[in-house]
Amino acid sequence: MKGRSGGDPTEVELKYAVDDATALREALDAGLLAPAEAGPWRVVQVEDRYIDTAVGALEREGYGARLRRVDGHTVVTVKRDPTERAMGRGAGSRALRRRVEHEAPATPRLDPASWPASRARDLVARISGDQPLRTRFTIRQERHERDLSLDGSSATLSLDAAEVRHRGKPVGTFGALEIESADGSTASLQRLAVALEATGLVRPDTRSKEVIARELIQATRPETARRRLPKVPKNAGVKADDTLAEAGRKVLRMHLARMLASEAGTRTGEDPEDLHKMRVATRRMRAVWRTFDGAYRPKLQKRYVRELRSVAGALGTVRDLDVQLESLAAHEARIGSEAAEALRPLRDEWERRREEARAALLLLLDSPAYARFVDDYLRFVETVGAGAAAADPGPERRVRDVAVGRIWGAFEQVRAHDAGLPWADLPALHELRIDGKRLRYSLESFRELLPGTADEPIATVTAMQDHLGAINDAHAAANAVREWLMAAAAGLPTAARDAAGTYLVLREEEIPRLRRSFPPIWRRVTGTPARRRLALVLSEL
Repeated sequence: MKGRSGGDPTEVELKYAVDDATALREALDAGLLAPAEAGPWRVVQVEDRYIDTAVGALEREGYGARLRRVDGHTVVTVKRDPTERAMGRGAGSRALRRRVEHEAPATPRLDPASWPASRARDLVARISGDQPLRTRFTIRQERHERDLSLDGSSATLSLDAAEVRHRGKPVGTFGALEIESADGSTASLQRLAVALEATGLVRPDTRSKEVIARELIQATRPETARRRLPKVPKNAGVKADDTLAEAGRKVLRMHLARMLASEAGTRTGEDPEDLHKMRVATRRMRAVWRTFDGAYRPKLQKRYVRELRSVAGALGTVRDLDVQLESLAAHEARIGSEAAEALRPLRDEWERRREEARAALLLLLDSPAYARFVDDYLRFVETVGAGAAAADPGPERRVRDVAVGRIWGAFEQVRAHDAGLPWADLPALHELRIDGKRLRYSLESFRELLPGTADEPIATVTAMQDHLGAINDAHAAANAVREWLMAAAAGLPTAARDAAGTYLVLREEEIPRLRRSFPPIWRRVTGTPARRRLALVLSEL
């Protein structure tokens, strides 16, 4: 019988990584775990299919789910780590783990409606909703088991040789030792841990088998970007006589190389700037498609923009929370550690949301759809003439003849906001920010063909973007705090409510201050001198 955690059944076990299973088996047979009584070995063949929706709905809720096939029978298991803190301080061996676990009979079908009624089925059905389940990967195990008895408690020891399969192909193997308590007690497990760890044959492993499998899959994933784009180009290589489609392809290739160069760091999460760079690259590519609109076949353009939007959305969710957490940290530094402690519930909530968003992002980056997108997109940007709307675009479609009109059109789109700017609400300012990005990226797409004086209009547009971005960040943070307070205030200490309310007011007060300081920046972008400078820059293209 398993233990319980907050009313939920729990799995309590020791988990170890094993490098030499033969030596460990010999030590166990020689009485390594005495005075525990050990039953005979039995061999069990196990196949675990780890399942989730395409967008990782279960993982975002903190759950892992699998369908296990043993001796012709299928069971569904749903597990959730209650975090390390749930074990408490002084828990002993690092190998000791406690997880919420729901297990029940099921069928091999990826349809909870086909499974017998159970808590596990209800969890999977509720979280997945109307999204179909899919197999993420499979772990096949040859499991050597034996029963243990010590101090009136019983447990099951499993020595596993596991093979991970992804998309039907083996990607790696690993060995594991698990000792699971039958009644949820930990005292006997701690005694066994002391004997095991003294041998040096095992290493405490805090990772679940699901995590180990994901790491193996990632380790074998082709580094497409590094193999096919060994060096990120400094410039796109656009020429005045290029067709519009050819120039756009070169610019897209440069930004795709930058996106892929940032992917490894985005996956590890060690430096948030990698994710920021990857997101910026996706945004710039979407802007490039608009700058070169009409140069490509409409269906191809629409498809690539849609796929880029999906990647950018997953990156943006994580990045937006990074920005909020950075701003909150700066505020905490200003008010001091004692006052900042009252904001801990808010920070914990935002960090939880960020981890959920990051899990969803990694699931997307690991997906077959993303791999197909990258491979296909790379072929496109590396193939001369690919996707062009016409085989012979004619001289009117050369860069030297159309770039000026496209840049000036983007400038006019920005300047069109002038009349309503004094009364613009926050959504209108956000639209201005988007149009500003289009102007900046249009200038940057043709930067190699522009004179050195082009740096000034690019810099002024960038300053406008940053200022409007600060307004948007303050507004988003204030809304996020307000929503959290409305949902959680009843269960918060007074100090936490007051501290969050103060932070909300401070972020809201930033907005009118930033708006008051915006007109000088606006004039530097759209005033008469700015228009003349831009016209002179474009006249040299």
